[in-house]
Amino acid sequence: MLVEAGAEVTITGRNPEKINTAVALLGERAHGSVVDAASIPQLQTFFREHGAFEHLVIAVSGAAGGGAFHSLDLQDLRHGFEAKFWPQIAVAQTSLQILQRDGSITFITAGSSRQALPGTVGLAAINGALDAMIPTLAVELRPLRVNAVSPGIIVTPWWDRVSEDFRNDFFAQSAAGTPVGRVGQPEDVAQTIIFLIQNTFVTGSIIDCDGGARLC
Repeated sequence: MLVEAGAEVTITGRNPEKINTAVALLGERAHGSVVDAASIPQLQTFFREHGAFEHLVIAVSGAAGGGAFHSLDLQDLRHGFEAKFWPQIAVAQTSLQILQRDGSITFITAGSSRQALPGTVGLAAINGALDAMIPTLAVELRPLRVNAVSPGIIVTPWWDRVSEDFRNDFFAQSAAGTPVGRVGQPEDVAQTIIFLIQNTFVTGSIIDCDGGARLC
């Protein structure tokens, strides 16, 4: 969507195959670079070599940290923070060297931080920690705009880690429990991100993109 809107887009990640596939699909206005967001030296090198840019979207995440609290593996929860919280903060902080001050940072957190769902206390802690920082960052870093998108259940390859039967049943139950009657698609989140990039009168906001699941 950003490419279609005329932007030059740089995609980063640890998997060169995924990056190359995305760049090939998006065309000449898209570029890719292999970067491990958990590595400060790699981030510093990437931003220094990339040069100035206007908007940063941070989609770094993981799968660790879920489960019922009474049996939650605290080491697994620690891994969850290492996979999402710390890399997102590191990317944002390191980018400040060259990110234009009239641009924006958009974090991607998750609806677990704003829904009281049993079995997600660890995920709520990870994403809640990010959410809690958004208003303060928006004030401290102004005029740079800082926002977050908080997605609900979104159909992405993240769910390929579970069986197809479980996935289908879970999606059906989740859809039935939302006011809009469906689970989300990647396009839903993308539209929200683009709104936050383009609307220069929004900062310090956490936008729920969950089909109203938090209301139920």
